[in-house]
Amino acid sequence: MSGPTTLATVLILLPPSEGKTAPAAGDPVDLAGLSHPGLEEPRRRVADALATVSGQRNAMEALGVGASLAAEVERNRTVWGNPAAASATVYSGVLYDAAGMATWDDARLARARTHVRTVSALWGAVSPADRIPAYRLSMGISLGRLGGLATFWKRHLPAELDALADGRLVIDCRSAAYVAAYRPADAPWVSVGVQRELNGRRAVVSHMAKHTRGLLTAHLLGDDAVPETAADLADAAAGMIGDALVDVALVRKAKGPDELTLVIAG
Repeated sequence: MSGPTTLATVLILLPPSEGKTAPAAGDPVDLAGLSHPGLEEPRRRVADALATVSGQRNAMEALGVGASLAAEVERNRTVWGNPAAASATVYSGVLYDAAGMATWDDARLARARTHVRTVSALWGAVSPADRIPAYRLSMGISLGRLGGLATFWKRHLPAELDALADGRLVIDCRSAAYVAAYRPADAPWVSVGVQRELNGRRAVVSHMAKHTRGLLTAHLLGDDAVPETAADLADAAAGMIGDALVDVALVRKAKGPDELTLVIAG
């Protein structure tokens, strides 16, 4: 196996968290200040549509949420004026908590600015350093005249993310709905799955999958060297065996992404 190289060889793709921590204060989002300025126009269209739909009588149904999330849907109506903060602190679900992203120091956040992207139903793709407000919107939603958001972003993300992925290993920690919005074209691509081993048998898990992918993200960004190839990635992940993992398995694929499975104890 070839040895690990520098961080510049990696692009880590994350899903957003459903749960978000709304910033208590701060300036609103500045589209011109976000990564990927080429996405400014589609971002504006989605945010405008979200604000409009969130004010309609059928907003809860249109956004696919229950009554307990009424306050979050109401907050969508003022998305342009709401306080924004680094997405590393706004995204606060299981994966992000496991990565410890809200407490990353300046050095790790600077690395993540270039080498981590969260694929978002609202913003398309953001870095952990990009300042965004909290919002409620999932990629599986069909949003007014824009239609299905995965299809919408599939028209806009490749031009931005393929350029960023060029020459790098893409490490994909996203769920299927977000993969539908962007699939790397030519870059080497590895999807990360998680299984639990109990009594010699392995089974796919969901909640702990997010947690374990978060641990992998922190592991890669906290190391001085990270992988250039799928095999190197498996070697890097194997460094977590005995702590977070009991095994690592890599399956190479003729089409689509290679599959890295992180195995946790049952």
